[in-house]
Amino acid sequence: MTPSALAAMLGIPASTLSFHLKELTHAGLVTMERDGRNLHYRPALDKMNKLLGYLTDHCCQGQPCAPGRSARSPSGAAQVQPS
Repeated sequence: MTPSALAAMLGIPASTLSFHLKELTHAGLVTMERDGRNLHYRPALDKMNKLLGYLTDHCCQGQPCAPGRSARSPSGAAQVQPS
């Protein structure tokens, strides 16, 4: 999709969308292709699926995730799972 189509569909300002598309592209989760003056963005579904698989395996220490819940140690400190 083009940025203007995405912005209209999502109802967000073009500058906000531009920032997020840049970050998603940098992370490899979105690809960008130039067609003349237009840019077309596409999701990198294979990488998104790998990210979702990792998060599913490592989020909330294997417990079902609840909104607003974060993985905390008994001391209250956030835990980071080694990869």
